[in-house]
Amino acid sequence: MKPNRKQKLAVVWTSGDRDVALKMVFMYTYNAKKMGWWDEINLIVWGPSSKLLCEDAELQEYIERMLQEGISIFACKACADMYDVTPQLEKLNIDVKFMGEALSETLQKDYKVITF
Repeated sequence: MKPNRKQKLAVVWTSGDRDVALKMVFMYTYNAKKMGWWDEINLIVWGPSSKLLCEDAELQEYIERMLQEGISIFACKACADMYDVTPQLEKLNIDVKFMGEALSETLQKDYKVITF
């Protein structure tokens, strides 16, 4: 039986590896929301993953499907600025912001966190 509190997941995606993105991060995150395994899911794009995302149309289409499914997607502004991809991420409707404090707050709340 599911507890009364909302089940919340934060997926921290840092890998610049396309196979990791498609065959684990995106597949699990999307299906976890679609199938109702988690009530709330945040995908955090951090580091090399932000560059990969801006270079790959298939990953960008997947991001659109995740947003439509109700997954909240954030990207680290410091990393996006380093890779010079902030405008591209924002065009994908990703909330680009400084994530250090936001991740710390997530870790201190009732979120389960997985990283790739």
